[in-house]
Amino acid sequence: MGAVARRQSEEGRAAAAGLLRGGRFGIGGVARPVLPASWIAFDAEIRRVHSPWFPGPRGAARIEVRLCHPDGRVREAALQDPKPPLPLVAIRCADWVPAVRERARRVLAEALAARPANTLIGLTPLVLRLGGREQGAWALELFETALRAPEPVLAPYWRPAQPARWGRAAKPARTMTGEEPDTVLGWLRRSGDLPTRRFATRLTLGAGLFGVRELALRAGQEQDPATARLWADAALAALAADGPDDEAIDSLLRGHMPMVRAGGVTALRRAGRHAEAAEHLADRSGLVRACARWLVKQDGGDPYALCRALVEDPARLTAHAVTGFAECARRADAPLLRALLDHPAGAVRAAAVAGLRTLDITDADLLRPLLDDPSAAVAREASVSLAQVAARLPAEWLLERIAPGRPAHTRRGAYRVLHARGGVLGLRASVELLTDADPGLRRLAAQRVQSLWSPYAPPALPLRDPEVGALLERCTELFGDHVMGRLRSQLGIPRAGSGPIGY
Repeated sequence: MGAVARRQSEEGRAAAAGLLRGGRFGIGGVARPVLPASWIAFDAEIRRVHSPWFPGPRGAARIEVRLCHPDGRVREAALQDPKPPLPLVAIRCADWVPAVRERARRVLAEALAARPANTLIGLTPLVLRLGGREQGAWALELFETALRAPEPVLAPYWRPAQPARWGRAAKPARTMTGEEPDTVLGWLRRSGDLPTRRFATRLTLGAGLFGVRELALRAGQEQDPATARLWADAALAALAADGPDDEAIDSLLRGHMPMVRAGGVTALRRAGRHAEAAEHLADRSGLVRACARWLVKQDGGDPYALCRALVEDPARLTAHAVTGFAECARRADAPLLRALLDHPAGAVRAAAVAGLRTLDITDADLLRPLLDDPSAAVAREASVSLAQVAARLPAEWLLERIAPGRPAHTRRGAYRVLHARGGVLGLRASVELLTDADPGLRRLAAQRVQSLWSPYAPPALPLRDPEVGALLERCTELFGDHVMGRLRSQLGIPRAGSGPIGY
């Protein structure tokens, strides 16, 4: 369960506890659940706390509590209330008691017929989550049928135009999002709930409501990767079926998501716009760069020469251009990347370090000074490369760089190299950082010390080493007594004050 879902569940449980203590939903009282996971947690908490065999707490008479009561007869009777909370009615539509289920479904169907827009917009996120339950498909099918209706329902959340005052013209009606009044399906496509947005997008695409230009525009503007892929796939399918459309392709090329821009690059071929592929060789996404190199080759060009020209031209040199060049470079191109280690831009220097690593070139003497680079990105890339040759670096030089006086990114980089080196030196560095002032380093050091333990093999540490025993003694709180005993046994280290193991 993610952090957002956990927070929503906690809100639902807190609302249930407050209501059972006699509180009321509303201002100054108990916060009413809003999000779907909160309502589901609210229902589960009421059933967990409220026992059918003992008198209920103060809030037991509330309709919300009765709708979640463990006794099915109480839940069924609560559904006869003139205004039951619709989120709980939706949950009861998937109830395990047939009588409760049938009654709840009648109530939900009546609410959908009376106020279709409010019901669909308010309950679709919850109904989607209930659809995975054994009896949850009914409500989802009901909502899908309503949303696929030939005559779309207008959303109710818009204000009519105000009459002109003081000689000013009336403003047109607009929705909360700043757009003109839209259909319910349009509201759901803009929902902040990602499953709802994807669900509404699939329904929209199934209905074939938009042309290729609108599909491409929505793909380019979408921030959710899964939804963007839906729009992009539909736009590319329309381009394949109806032929190239320059405006649609341009919308894809300007997209936020890499997969959308990559689709736009591949669409350039059928549009006869091969020459534009070179413009995307330095894209920030590796997927788009790979598609651009492919298109250059299809047109008979040399992507390697074009990428090298980008790196050699100071006016067009960027970190992504360096990365793209490294993806198609040869080991003989290492001098060009080495020359970029002195570039004034930290992002370019970091890309050059990563590019040398891509070419499997790790020069410890060349990269050592970069661990002290003022750019955190450069120090991070240097540490990743130096971790491959950690044994060649002086131990004292590395230990100096995890001292508290050093910059945080230098300390983290040096610790990465020390941990890669392993042995007593890596353990010593980890134990020293367990009490560091930097909480991130403390947490990382604790995780790496705990990773020493495995029931299948002893850690890569010397056996019967007194220093190892002293270091483990300083981190006993990270292990239980049993695990620490096993760890000591694996390393042949006796407990303090006991005799040698094996005697």
